Amino acid sequence: MVAPVVLALPFRGRWLVQNSPARRVPSHGVDVLGERYAIDFVGVDERGRTAPHRDWRTLLATEPPERFVAFGRPVLAPVEGTVVAVHDGEEDHAARRSQLALVPYVLGQAARLRRGPDAVAGNHLVLRDRASGAFVALVHLRRGSLRVAVGDDVVVGGQVAACGSSGNSTQPHLHVQAMDATDLTVARGLPIVFTGYREHVPGRRGSGRRGAREVASGVPGEGTVVEPLDRDAP
Repeated sequence: MVAPVVLALPFRGRWLVQNSPARRVPSHGVDVLGERYAIDFVGVDERGRTAPHRDWRTLLATEPPERFVAFGRPVLAPVEGTVVAVHDGEEDHAARRSQLALVPYVLGQAARLRRGPDAVAGNHLVLRDRASGAFVALVHLRRGSLRVAVGDDVVVGGQVAACGSSGNSTQPHLHVQAMDATDLTVARGLPIVFTGYREHVPGRRGSGRRGAREVASGVPGEGTVVEPLDRDAP
């Protein structure tokens, strides 16, 4: 059994958990590009909304990424280590909450895969974790937001980029994974755990801290909302 790579949550504020490896493995339904244990986080406001505004576009068309809570939020280093790969320059796509708008997106999936990992991951960076030696990828970053370059050292909690909607993304979110190599075409996914977070579970009474539990180390559950214990400010 491979020991999990230990990460801090790479953000401040509250984020909705999707495609959690606590629900299933492979977490995204496929075991490619090192994403076997990957997890997605979608920024939400205090009411749990990914976007505070809804209109006809929400039902029938695409929406600008700027409308969403996650877009532009700081992305922080989840480990202490060194930047070993970066990719920037991919566009931030329009968001698609509409089922109608999702149809052309799904039809374009094969073309993105043919273009290679950069078209799927979008703007991203890879860190080598000093503690474990594993590689940690932060994916779907905002174009032009990367603050680090290959060879830079990072500390836990230091800002490295901003959340975007580049690559294989239907709305702004952050995809996190650990793997055994930097090359996404051959990398194998590694299990991960996060330390020091508060988890709000749907259905529990209360929308604030009464409906939450504090977790010293674990994997956030599907559909929960998490926030770091030591970085509560949005």
